[in-house]
Amino acid sequence: MAETTGEAPTFYCDAMLGGLARWLRAAGYDARFDYGIDDAVLLARAREQGRIVLSSDGPLFDRTVVRTGQVRALFIPRQTGKIEQLHFVMRHFSLPLRPARCMACGGGLIEVPRHAAAAEAPPLAFRRCDRFWRCDRCDKLLWNGTHWQRVDRQLRTLAGEQ
Repeated sequence: MAETTGEAPTFYCDAMLGGLARWLRAAGYDARFDYGIDDAVLLARAREQGRIVLSSDGPLFDRTVVRTGQVRALFIPRQTGKIEQLHFVMRHFSLPLRPARCMACGGGLIEVPRHAAAAEAPPLAFRRCDRFWRCDRCDKLLWNGTHWQRVDRQLRTLAGEQ
């Protein structure tokens, strides 16, 4: 059940699903997360921004805005790990992998020339990596180091690309 507009769906993860938000960002989706957010605030923001709420909080689904479809929401089964949660969401919405977003804030990644990263990148990363990106939201510098290689391998396995 993918979005009919052709645009990628955007998500708002509840206070229990910060790890899922990071993995959705790695998979290329805009996933908002605010630690400790109140359910009423979460639902109001999701409604304003047209985001799909992802939650493991049963009572949230009893709220009128969710029951009437004013806010789309998906219950994420409890006692599942982040990768299983990601797989559940991607399967439910038939989501393909997309270009990664910043795992910290969800911003878009813009490639920067290697020389522009020289002063900021750790020396080992600069020696080993040819490509660097900067988040358009938080300005963080990123590269495809060993951590990202593990994340990418996990995503491709999940998507059945290996």
